Amino acid sequence: MKIKLAKSYGFCFGVKRAINIAQSAPGAFTIGPLIHNNEEILRLKNNFSVGTLNSIEDAQGIKKAIIRTHGIQKEELESLKKSGIEIIDATCPFVTKPQKICKEMSEKGYTIIIFGDKNHPEVKGVKSYSVHDNVYVVLDIKELQGINLGKKTALVSQTTRSVNEFLKIVNFLVETCTEVRVFNTICNATLENQDAARELAMETDIVIVIGGKNSSNTKQLYGIVKEYCKDSFLVENEGELNLSWFCGKKICGITAGASTPDWIIEKIIEKIREIKV
Repeated sequence: MKIKLAKSYGFCFGVKRAINIAQSAPGAFTIGPLIHNNEEILRLKNNFSVGTLNSIEDAQGIKKAIIRTHGIQKEELESLKKSGIEIIDATCPFVTKPQKICKEMSEKGYTIIIFGDKNHPEVKGVKSYSVHDNVYVVLDIKELQGINLGKKTALVSQTTRSVNEFLKIVNFLVETCTEVRVFNTICNATLENQDAARELAMETDIVIVIGGKNSSNTKQLYGIVKEYCKDSFLVENEGELNLSWFCGKKICGITAGASTPDWIIEKIIEKIREIKV
């Protein structure tokens, strides 16, 4: 069986940066998971003694706190600063961008619309930078209906969302509001990985998406390839591969989320190469 890799996949700039920062701070603790990949979090713990705290309330008594790639809420950051704990900021620069936009546009009186998952830590962090309460988190235009948007609206996006879905929100706001400021804060690496995954799915008869099942960008990739290749599967490690998936398949496509390290991808590729169908 032939294996074909997506043209663009795996670790993005922000994740690589965060991993390097964490590896240079043994004994530190991250506020929430550094990235959304359980296997890599475990490697950092075992090899570099980098722990993970569930919340800022657990930070009492620690000496070093690493801010995860997704960032934390403004109030949490201020609380950490007051505590005297050494803060190591691994927030992805592409995440701090919508945070700043949210602050600046809300100060100018714009209603803020965030396209994203309201339960995702990145989105919670971005939302916290608004100086007023006229800020709404939505995933589709249905959630915008019934909201009193006002005349001035500013739109940002969670960095890992689909650009096509983002454009639907843009069109709705343009048709509804007098003034709309649109900030495309979707990360370039996300766009490149999504385009490459779409192309890969059209050329293969099975696709394996590698990444954390709690990772937004990985789930986005899986949704895209599933549209074009029904035999697509999301796995976190080689142990989740099912031999029956590969029966009768000739070309296996491989892509991976932005939080997926090379060592996991290589293990899965090696396992697939051993499959005889």
